Amino acid sequence: MTTIEKKVVVRSIGVWGTAARLLVGGYLVGSVVVGSFTGDGVVQPAAWLLGLVVVPGLALAWQAWRARRRPARLVMLTGPVGHLLTLGVFLVLYTTTWYAPPIDFLSDAALLFFGSSMLLSAYRGYAGCEVLAIPNWLLRRDDQVGCVLFDSIDTLENRATR
Repeated sequence: MTTIEKKVVVRSIGVWGTAARLLVGGYLVGSVVVGSFTGDGVVQPAAWLLGLVVVPGLALAWQAWRARRRPARLVMLTGPVGHLLTLGVFLVLYTTTWYAPPIDFLSDAALLFFGSSMLLSAYRGYAGCEVLAIPNWLLRRDDQVGCVLFDSIDTLENRATR
């Protein structure tokens, strides 16, 4: 008779953190899906490839390279300045439709990358930064860079459950 080990899933976020990630991530990804198949009906393959494969792949490659060189947990730009920088990068990518129409697919790519990262975080119960949700999951790490949206919700929820 074999022993079956149960994998214990430890969630770092509660109900409100999960709901917030599902709502925001679902909205971001859903807006691209709906926009691609309604309205102008233009599906931009470059946006899907960039947002779901290239950017996560680059983040994974960078994080794997960095972890090999310095295995210690990375915590960087997690304060107000880091929040603003991450938000700034997102807004620069998202607003390309206004200032750089030839590369406007970056807007959808940003929505897909950040949204899918949030959905993965909700599924996994991951309280870390949405920017590194995919690489952290694949590399089994908990590095933090530029957390922006859900830190305050998670902090309030943790205080309430104590």
